[in-house]
Amino acid sequence: MDDTPELERFRAEAAIWLESQLAGPFRDIRGLNNHVDLIERRRDWEQCLGAAGWSCVGWPAAYGGRDASIAQQVVFAEEYARARAPARIGHIGVELAGPTLLAFGTPDQKNRFLPDIAAGRAIWCQGYSEPNAGSDLANVRTKARRDGERYIIDGQKIWTSMGQIADWCFVLCRTEPGSVGNKGLSFLLVNMHQPGVTVRPIRQMTGESEFSEVFFDGALAEVRDLVGAEGDGWRVAMGLLGFERGVSTLAQQMQFRNELDALIELAKENGKAADPLIRQRLAQAQIGLRIMRFNALRLLANAESGQLSPEGYTYKLYWSTWHRNLGELVMDVAGPAAEIGETAERFPPLTTMFLMSRADTIYAGTNQIQRNIIAERALGLPREARGP
Repeated sequence: MDDTPELERFRAEAAIWLESQLAGPFRDIRGLNNHVDLIERRRDWEQCLGAAGWSCVGWPAAYGGRDASIAQQVVFAEEYARARAPARIGHIGVELAGPTLLAFGTPDQKNRFLPDIAAGRAIWCQGYSEPNAGSDLANVRTKARRDGERYIIDGQKIWTSMGQIADWCFVLCRTEPGSVGNKGLSFLLVNMHQPGVTVRPIRQMTGESEFSEVFFDGALAEVRDLVGAEGDGWRVAMGLLGFERGVSTLAQQMQFRNELDALIELAKENGKAADPLIRQRLAQAQIGLRIMRFNALRLLANAESGQLSPEGYTYKLYWSTWHRNLGELVMDVAGPAAEIGETAERFPPLTTMFLMSRADTIYAGTNQIQRNIIAERALGLPREARGP
């Protein structure tokens, strides 16, 4: 994508602002690519982005955005990663909850929730997966029953990214007793700071806790915080997953770019770049990343239709497999040193990336599930035989 003069001006404005902040007041969090370190400083960063109008550039200005075009959103994602800005702890609100509310929310919901997301005042988490409903999202068992102008929620969610720091959670739950599959589900917005919500961080093999399990024991949600109609939760939930394959994918790819660049530098430093097989694998990683970018741009070009295009179905399978392979390459390049922690509790960043990448082909739908989705929804092949 070539920059027009207008895009060049936008790129320069973004780059100058990011550098001024990350070389100045926020230099202490520059380059942080996890969601666990210096959380209060990261909240400050989210609010700084919001105050300057850089938090949600593609949103309408009325809700704190810049009405940025797709091309401008791509440019900002590139400059954000190029500046080595920290991974955003507000990304679930910015990239998932916000766009979902813009598409499906009531005017009241938009006015109450969107400005706080854009301003960095509210951190969100996602209440989808459950112990018995990971890739099989339609099997969720968390229940919500209506009682006057509120819902009473009971159940459990797991693998909830940043659940321990979130202010709000969007929860897919079953509101029709006896319903099965994707019928009878509703999409509720739930305040995390209330009795009846218990959050337990999950310690990962990295030694960190970016995920939590969340228990709802009589937690409350207001009826006005139901997104879409009661029983229409599956449609809203699937719409949200479409946003997961939107502009946010470009920010993800720029993070991958930074990881690959760091790996190439490591190979040069320790002499592994002289190994022809390592050079070949690095070249393959480079090619794969460029293919990923071109696919994402093609996906965004078709985004105005409101439907996920056939290539969109391939994206999760492609990036997760690529990133897993990059993690394996990290360990081959780094050698035994990668298995030794820098401190008693922390591995080197590239080792942490390898460990995290082991989950990429599992969460948000396993690779096996993704292949079924591609076959059935994108290619129109007969559905796989299901049990009774």
